[in-house]
Amino acid sequence: MLPATIPVPGRRQVLLGAIAAGSLAARTARAATTLRVATIPILAMAQLFVIEAEGWARQAGLTLATTSFSSGPAMVQALASGRFDVAYIGIGPALVARAHGVDLKVVAANGIDQTALLGRGAFAAGWAKAASPAAAFAAFRKTAGRPVRIATLPRGAVPDTVLHYWLDRIAHVAPADVQVLGFGENRVQQALLSGSVDAASTLEPALTLVQERDPSARVLVRGGAMFPGQPGAVLAVPARLIASNRAAVQTLVDLHVRATALLRAHPHRAAADLATTLGKGLLTKETLFKAVTSPSMNPIADPRAILAATDKLNDYQAQLDHMAKVADVAGMFDPSFFLAATAKQAG
Repeated sequence: MLPATIPVPGRRQVLLGAIAAGSLAARTARAATTLRVATIPILAMAQLFVIEAEGWARQAGLTLATTSFSSGPAMVQALASGRFDVAYIGIGPALVARAHGVDLKVVAANGIDQTALLGRGAFAAGWAKAASPAAAFAAFRKTAGRPVRIATLPRGAVPDTVLHYWLDRIAHVAPADVQVLGFGENRVQQALLSGSVDAASTLEPALTLVQERDPSARVLVRGGAMFPGQPGAVLAVPARLIASNRAAVQTLVDLHVRATALLRAHPHRAAADLATTLGKGLLTKETLFKAVTSPSMNPIADPRAILAATDKLNDYQAQLDHMAKVADVAGMFDPSFFLAATAKQAG
């Protein structure tokens, strides 16, 4: 039976309740940390977009204020200015930033072997008939009267460096048989679909989307064959953030590891997440599901898995005069946050 009257708290109880509520609000405000995040709207940064769509950052007390760039090299100057706390960035531009004095630390990897060579039109049609990749390039130049035009991201970006490595060190394509054109990510896709280029060294979801829209397009070389163990995008933070707010970095890496697991185990859910964040109505869940399950996706989180290949990439980028060589690549990596995150999961 309900009481006839509801007890009214005394003045002292009201004051104590107000103090307790104020204390809780203050603790919540202090717990909320805003991180300024620089990124590129491509599937190589999928973990970030999954975190945003799932609402995990907010639940963990983080506010991610995200700014998009057209390419990693475009991001480097902004990182040097100190405008950002977090970078979802290709390892190539991260090396460039480090070589120019930006004290970035790689705290998690995003994926491996993600860049692929996509061909279209007459170049793709002649690929299977050639005795070797170099022969395919030479045959196209002889027939078309011009070199093969390949679109990719700007100098210093991973797809650009990987392409040059493959052309030079693996396929041994004659320089006269190829013309490499650097664009922002959206323009690479547009160049393929308009037919103004014959191929592209690019990433998902462009690989899937172009094949859906152009029946002549096909992947000619996958990432591991272009640059074995190819490192891709990473989660990097300035050393100053580690010094000032290690807990926030750990929370973000925890979420990154969680997002990586979701991408691998639940691609349908990941595709739905990406449709609302990365796709924004322009990419369907069906297209994104194909991209997430593509052989060119390969999401991972352990930064140690890309260390050796990053050292190799660093050597090659320096030879291409993209940058001064980073003296201590291993010192750029801090796997402690990843190890702590996986220890929590195991526990």
